[in-house]
Amino acid sequence: MECTLLLNASYEPLKIISWQRGITLLFAGKVEVLEEYTREIHSVTFSLRLPSILRLLKYVKVRSKHAVKFSRANIYARDNYTCQYCGHPFGSEDLTFDHVVPVSRGGAKNWENIVTACVDCNRRKGGRTPEEAGIRLIKRPVEPRWIPNFSLTFVFKNAPESWRDYLYWSVELET
Repeated sequence: MECTLLLNASYEPLKIISWQRGITLLFAGKVEVLEEYTREIHSVTFSLRLPSILRLLKYVKVRSKHAVKFSRANIYARDNYTCQYCGHPFGSEDLTFDHVVPVSRGGAKNWENIVTACVDCNRRKGGRTPEEAGIRLIKRPVEPRWIPNFSLTFVFKNAPESWRDYLYWSVELET
């Protein structure tokens, strides 16, 4: 089924939406159609081509803070699927996450207090700080500033031809 690329008023890609949501935005007067698919939908009184690319008529400020969702998978990705205590890489099924300062001691559930840990190191550390457990963090945990790579790869491989002029890539183009 066709999806619709939604652009900000400044022509920056915002997100991919369903064509149904795109038509709703169109009839609400919030977007303009830049590109259409050849496929049409029909009602009793009119027919309409499905929107391929829509542009918002009013600029929407995009929050850059918290661009990366705080999740187990993104914690593992930030730490490169490597235990932050012993330094060994693991598969996600063999990893857990650890609160550097335990929650029972006021530790927060945020990017700066949670690291990837293997089961053995997490068990050895227990409800203590790394110093109390006699182990050291490989690197201090920080909030990542990247956008997950898989979403860009997905868009790039499956993007309709009409989207190519509107998607920006940080790769060098071949001649």
